[in-house]
Amino acid sequence: MKGIILAGGSGTRLSPSTDSMNKHLLPVYDKPMIYYPLSVLMLGGIKEVMIISTPEDIARFETLLGDGSALGIQIVYKEQAEPKGIPEALILGEEFTGKDDVTLILADNIFFGQGFTTLLRNAIKNHQHATVFGYRVKDPERFGVVEFDHHQKAISIEEKPDDPKSDFAVTGLYIYDSRAVKIAKKLKPSERGELEITDLNKEYLKWNQLHVELLGRGFAWMDTGTQESLFDAAEFIKTTQQRQGFKIACLEEIAFYLGYISRDILYEKGKSMEKTDYGQYLIEIANRKHSQQYWDTIDHHPMLGLVENE
Repeated sequence: MKGIILAGGSGTRLSPSTDSMNKHLLPVYDKPMIYYPLSVLMLGGIKEVMIISTPEDIARFETLLGDGSALGIQIVYKEQAEPKGIPEALILGEEFTGKDDVTLILADNIFFGQGFTTLLRNAIKNHQHATVFGYRVKDPERFGVVEFDHHQKAISIEEKPDDPKSDFAVTGLYIYDSRAVKIAKKLKPSERGELEITDLNKEYLKWNQLHVELLGRGFAWMDTGTQESLFDAAEFIKTTQQRQGFKIACLEEIAFYLGYISRDILYEKGKSMEKTDYGQYLIEIANRKHSQQYWDTIDHHPMLGLVENE
């Protein structure tokens, strides 16, 4: 399984904050936005990741994340000259994914919830064709909306419908088999001139090969594409971290507990940022004598559900 993070676009809804910076590098409280989708892929057990962004922003992501070796993973980059829709990420990543299945996530999406890692890993392990994640929202007309029959089986998907047939939106996290690239190449642009991910999902649905995994009340899904939603997400991260004492989407912590990096490397990373709360947090974990036992006894660390023993 390969992973793709789509971090392109101009971020016009966040202007002027994004006039000189890619929105996915903006902070969501104490860390860059890109950390959150990358943490999801890492928690899903994915170690090979492609980040797709604009030509002028690729260097900024490389400065931040490098080749991923500091986290024990592999990160490569691909330019997207102009935004042409989410399915284009699959086309741009064709050589990278090859014959492998792919988990695609939008870089402005944040997922949180106890047991999320179990749900995600099971979805990756058990999926056969295409899997998307549904989440109940108050304003479904802003999203792709999935309709279910009385057996909770998906029977239709509509993009931003005027009269939604349900209040379940399709989130920006998708798992596809290797056929997704060929399907994406056959899609025609919509009226707004972009390839639509809903159209790709409809193809799988037409073949009865689309599974919708529902995220229940214990989960939070945030799309940080507007000033208001970005502020709300930052407040959520701040409040949760301060009350529960752990950090959400701390890449180094995840890498350490997954066994990708050593305690010494974790400590040195913390020391390099020791004047910050983030750095002190890494040092605290590295200095914890029984950190793995601690990890195992807190019911799989609710930082996105974190890592369950396998």
